[in-house]
Amino acid sequence: MNYTGPKVRLSRKLGVALTPKAERVMQKRSNPPGQHGGAQNNRKVSVYKRQLREKQLLRHFYNIQERQLRNYFRKASRFTGNTADTMLGLLESRLDAVVARSGIARTIFASRQNVVHGHILVNGKPVNIPSYHVKEGDVISVREKSRAQKNFIEALESAVNTPIYLELDKEKMSVMLISKPKREDIPVIKNADVSLVIEFYAR
Repeated sequence: MNYTGPKVRLSRKLGVALTPKAERVMQKRSNPPGQHGGAQNNRKVSVYKRQLREKQLLRHFYNIQERQLRNYFRKASRFTGNTADTMLGLLESRLDAVVARSGIARTIFASRQNVVHGHILVNGKPVNIPSYHVKEGDVISVREKSRAQKNFIEALESAVNTPIYLELDKEKMSVMLISKPKREDIPVIKNADVSLVIEFYAR
């Protein structure tokens, strides 16, 4: 199932801030939770453990289940070219990922909730499936009845550094996928070594 526990605790465990609140907390205390959290940094890490950590990081970054992530790997491996690039492109084209990355929602967790609750439209039609595959040219927008909600207004006000494959219109509360996400433009690769995830599943 999708993670529903404390996001700050999970972020400290993974070593990457998954929410703005977690980022603030980790600036003060970045070690994993627990009295021995700081000592873990000195332990020798096996290849398997590194692969497992990167897999968990990627899974929580997109807030998906293990089964879903494995299916994305299988799908990506059927395409020609770099499997890691293809897998990231598929993940980044998820509806909840587009909503989060554009700034319409502040986190992937909030994005999923907004989609499931019917606040999001794709090309003017309601879509409540977070895994919906967004294609080039698709326009994602907030339902008109939901545009006055505080969470959308605050999220868009603080939205910065929108990836170049997205075109955000803050006034219309909409975003268009203008090109296929490229690996170097996806924020997740700054924190995750996706090649280790591929190695984990390819064993």
